[in-house]
Amino acid sequence: MNDHLSPLSAVVLAAGEGSRMRSERPKPLHRLCGRPMLTYVLDALGTSGVGCVAVVVGHKGDWVTKKIQEQPHDLRLEFVEQRVQRGTADAALVGLIGLPDELADHSDDADVLVLPGDTPLLRTTTIEALVDQHRRSGAAATVLTARVNDPSGYGRVVRDSAGRVARIVEHRDADDTELAIDEINTSIYCFRQSLLAPALRRIQPDNSQGEYYLTDVVGVLVAAGHPVEATVADDPGEIRGVNDRSQLSAAEAELRRRTNAELLSQGVTIVDPASVYVDTTVRVGRDVTLFPGVILQGGSVVGDGCEIGPWTRLVDTVVGRDSVVGQTTARSARIGDRASVGPFASLEPGDEIGDDATTGAFYTSETDG
Repeated sequence: MNDHLSPLSAVVLAAGEGSRMRSERPKPLHRLCGRPMLTYVLDALGTSGVGCVAVVVGHKGDWVTKKIQEQPHDLRLEFVEQRVQRGTADAALVGLIGLPDELADHSDDADVLVLPGDTPLLRTTTIEALVDQHRRSGAAATVLTARVNDPSGYGRVVRDSAGRVARIVEHRDADDTELAIDEINTSIYCFRQSLLAPALRRIQPDNSQGEYYLTDVVGVLVAAGHPVEATVADDPGEIRGVNDRSQLSAAEAELRRRTNAELLSQGVTIVDPASVYVDTTVRVGRDVTLFPGVILQGGSVVGDGCEIGPWTRLVDTVVGRDSVVGQTTARSARIGDRASVGPFASLEPGDEIGDDATTGAFYTSETDG
């Protein structure tokens, strides 16, 4: 990301129960485009120059830890448990303690990102801009903010008469003047690490929830005479959190749009992007044509020059080069090069269609046998 010599680490807050999801599954593990939501946040950090990430888990933490460790990534991850849910400030402090001891040797010049694990649309470039602003300004903390038409439910960024960040007030604790502010806190921060832990320990639960708010660290730092900066996100939609199934669906739609746009840029023809669903775990070759109603999931691989669809669903299925697969469902199957499969074929796990083979209509492994 940059060549600054100061170490950069991150604390990802993923300990919440996520009760609004109405699910037995922990919120960080709800899937988007084939992968757990939390992995997208880690992806954004993985290419931003972060050396180590402490993931703070709580509700069903063992489950979260196991599943995230199974995902491919290039980050050094440390998982730490917030045993009692006492608020985001307490969770951040737990995360700092979980960072490796060797980072403490550089704490005077080290920086640490603190961010929630439920912002899967966050881009690496936005993290880079936040860290760059933080380091150029020499601030004790830099807050990523956004300006939105409807700030309901979000913490408001209160600035002083000179336009500097003075404090952040949560929506439920804001007065009428503060509620009118359209600049919101995204809950994404970059801190000077040596100042963060002492500031966190000074926070008191003086709010309607009786919790230790991470947002209060801004006021603590300002009161101690430390400058706090803010950088405004270019795209407010990028920092939307996921707290319920409706927001999960909206995030998935945006991730699918990004995925299809990337495929188009790589030489894939998508006849109707609005009706084509491709997981981020899928690999698609060049000069592939995806017709309407195509769903590609899991570890599926589609070779160069294929035509897939219409109305085809492939799950964990490998398709060779220059094959045509139409109106077909397949799971954990293999299709060779230059094959023609369908219409209305159904491939079961372990089924294999050889090179240059033609299945004809209504093919199943039973009819083949």
